[in-house]
Amino acid sequence: MNLIQAAILGAVEGLTEFLPVSSTGHLILAARAMGLSGAAVDAYEIVIQAGALLAVAWLYRGRIAELLQGIVRAHPRGRALLVKLLVAFVPAAVVGLGTHTWIKEHLFGARPVAAALLVGGVAILVIEAWRRNRGGATRFTSVDELTVRAALIIGLAQCLSLWPGTSRALTTILAALLLGATPIVAAEFSFLLALPTLGAATVYDFLKNREALLGPELGGPVPVLVGLAVAAAVAAVAITSFLRYLGRRGLVPFGWYRIGIGIAVFLLLGIQGGDMP
Repeated sequence: MNLIQAAILGAVEGLTEFLPVSSTGHLILAARAMGLSGAAVDAYEIVIQAGALLAVAWLYRGRIAELLQGIVRAHPRGRALLVKLLVAFVPAAVVGLGTHTWIKEHLFGARPVAAALLVGGVAILVIEAWRRNRGGATRFTSVDELTVRAALIIGLAQCLSLWPGTSRALTTILAALLLGATPIVAAEFSFLLALPTLGAATVYDFLKNREALLGPELGGPVPVLVGLAVAAAVAAVAITSFLRYLGRRGLVPFGWYRIGIGIAVFLLLGIQGGDMP
């Protein structure tokens, strides 16, 4: 992996991590398109998520300060949010630990990703149509109003995102919308939930594959650092832009985008007569 490829993957990660389009799916497709594959590349695609988490940590530093205060001393608002994030985090952590190896062996490919992109795109269109036509009642207008039960349901929905191409942002945002959260609240809770979810996955993959990640297979530690830095910068812009866009237009364009990308990948695979390398 050269530094240009590392920067491209970092940009893809930062741009797509918090959008309902699947960062893992886009990273797999981008890496395969550049001829990159193997266990080290798969681990790289997960570890550079830490760069996107840095963007969340900076943009929501006030909230994170409250969470820390909720841990070390009495801070009701911070402690309540901490409990909800932990409740939402546990289901995917348990399921992910049990299926991690199987997922990497069977689902880290262009065909499974394309299928997940299509299904997720259709889900967006169906749920957004339901919200607009039936006018689901708004129950949560701030992250603090979310209940522990709602957090658990969002956490259970997050388990679906373990299939690459589904999107953690997609499953958590759609679940929150179905529960009655506003689009902004759904997105912000999804961003904050990324901290324990992606943080745990990143640490796990780094510890498990640190020799491959820092060794000659990827070109040493520099490509990893480049990917992290680019992912952080791009994610900061993507998050702020997404929140403004979401308030005006909703998720429908992302649904059509996912469907278009999924169809395009299947067509390409049909032309090639197999999976992408």
